[in-house]
Amino acid sequence: MIERYTLPEMGKIWTEDFKFSTWLKIEILASEARCEMGDIPKKDLDVIKQKANFNSARVLEIEETTKHDVIAFLTNVAEYVGNEARHIHYGMTSSDILDTSLSFQMKTAGEILLKKLTELKSVLKNRAIEFKYTVCVGRSHGIHAEPTTMGLKFALWFEECKRNISRLEKAIKTISVGKISGAVGTFEHLSPEVEKFVCEHLGLKPAPVSTQIIQRDRHAEFLSTLAIIGTSLEKIALEVRHLQKTEVLEAEEFFSKGQKGSSAMPHKRNPVISERIAGIARIVRANASASLENIPLWHERDISHSSTERVIIPDSCIALDYILNQTTKLVQNLILYPDNMLKNLNLTRGLIFSQTVLLALINQGVSREDSYKFVQDCAMAVWNDQSKNLRDELNNSDMIRKYLAKEEIDFIFDNKKMLKNVDFIFKRTVEAD
Repeated sequence: MIERYTLPEMGKIWTEDFKFSTWLKIEILASEARCEMGDIPKKDLDVIKQKANFNSARVLEIEETTKHDVIAFLTNVAEYVGNEARHIHYGMTSSDILDTSLSFQMKTAGEILLKKLTELKSVLKNRAIEFKYTVCVGRSHGIHAEPTTMGLKFALWFEECKRNISRLEKAIKTISVGKISGAVGTFEHLSPEVEKFVCEHLGLKPAPVSTQIIQRDRHAEFLSTLAIIGTSLEKIALEVRHLQKTEVLEAEEFFSKGQKGSSAMPHKRNPVISERIAGIARIVRANASASLENIPLWHERDISHSSTERVIIPDSCIALDYILNQTTKLVQNLILYPDNMLKNLNLTRGLIFSQTVLLALINQGVSREDSYKFVQDCAMAVWNDQSKNLRDELNNSDMIRKYLAKEEIDFIFDNKKMLKNVDFIFKRTVEAD
């Protein structure tokens, strides 16, 4: 069963109270701007600022009749303010507060995610340094390739995390715009100075041009960025799931005291956190797809985007926040088994050095085609007979020994030699941060 998970920071942003509080702040700021321009008497503004309030339950009650959330909200606010409420929402359209508020919510949520990403980056860096020289086999297509190190795996994820931080910073900037420009974005009944005033106080910039709404390519960029980040987290989780297989067991999720893996099999220790990350990442990706569908709308606006956004934007932010927390814990507490890494490295009995042999023959003047054939013949003999190893096959091959002495062959089978540039890679990734 999936554990209950509360998000005091992220969850609060998507509550009705937070949303309505932001709406009210926008309406009051717009009134302040109009007061400074002489459109609202100071005494009326004072009444608005003193009395303006809302009750979420009451707003929802009114909406049952109006079938319009903003009208319901304004009606409830007017119940608190009285006659001076006539100044509120003057010259504005619903999307002026809906979209500006949504941008503020997304910006706030994005900044929380950015903080979590930075924490993950730090954890990845620490683990990369810890296992910098821990040798393990590299795999391509799931098949043993050549030696690498566990530290390089973490360094790879670290570098991708850095790119995700840059992506998210840009996406936050892209979505940090507001609009208070009226029914079709022409400022027919309001001065652009009102929009400027409101946006500045919310930490937003005015959208250079809008229709009735802020254009949805901005939202799609934000959600697509969340999807990329979620997929990067799944990438980490997928590697852990593979490395935790019984036949591999080079890494394992932390298994706490009292934890159970199966209702039927008491021995089970399953990669449940990694699988949860993988599953939830799919939701974030699916939501990004829906956000792309919201970009083309009819003329200056239709409402087809609204219903999906009420689901996909809060859900994506909350879901990514959750799996970011889970991934950080996963990496921080991941158990590594270096002895099993070495055991697995030797499973193919020297085949991982085939390219080194190939290049050694080429360096002796043998054509690449002949070199490949000579080495592959020896390698396939090892592949098909588990009692054989590549070093012996090379030493027993007249074609190989014609070009390579026994001492030269022995020198080839050295893990450390194949990892001579690990320091170089670390200097331009983890150590460059």
